[in-house]
Amino acid sequence: MSKIKPNTFLGFVLILLTLGHPFDSHAKTLGTFGATYPIAEPDALEEIEERAKEVDWDKVLNKETTEKTVKGYRPLGLKRLPRAEKNDRFIVNMTYTLTMDIPNGEGGILYPRGYSFNPLNHMVLPNTLVFIDANDPEQVEWFKSSTYATDPKTMILLTSGEYFPLYEQLDRAVFYANDKILTRLQIKALPSIAIQNNSVMEVHEIAID
Repeated sequence: MSKIKPNTFLGFVLILLTLGHPFDSHAKTLGTFGATYPIAEPDALEEIEERAKEVDWDKVLNKETTEKTVKGYRPLGLKRLPRAEKNDRFIVNMTYTLTMDIPNGEGGILYPRGYSFNPLNHMVLPNTLVFIDANDPEQVEWFKSSTYATDPKTMILLTSGEYFPLYEQLDRAVFYANDKILTRLQIKALPSIAIQNNSVMEVHEIAID
């Protein structure tokens, strides 16, 4: 059986769910195919414009309410984890086994159910993942005093707590870790650091004095 193509990382999508960075998109005009029609009749557009003028947009787009909603955002299903009791290190094998057939688009099967592959054999993760609990001041202080705080490649992942105060303190992006990423990387205690080491992920648990 042939090796999995470098651009096929179906299993890895499960690993980095919610962790991705924004992707730049590049578009170009491909030309016009077939007949084209206006999106709406002029009368309909005028009616939409008139109705839009009647809306009190200050109430609909209340700045204070919007900011409060954004700053207080917290996803459902966060999993609060205990503090690490000792320094530990372990290896996580990222090999993934397909649970369904992957079609080739021509009526055949590209990769059959049961096929196993390791996405880390085909790619390099640029980030160091640091997991902490924002509700624990000592974990926050540990991170701020660590070398990770000044490393632009570090990605902060919260298992609990509010992201916005930490974002303001650190002046950098803060993300939430859902149960899938915690389970996939076997994160069970905090703080934890996950970094790629060749074809495996290496996880370090840090015991804070």
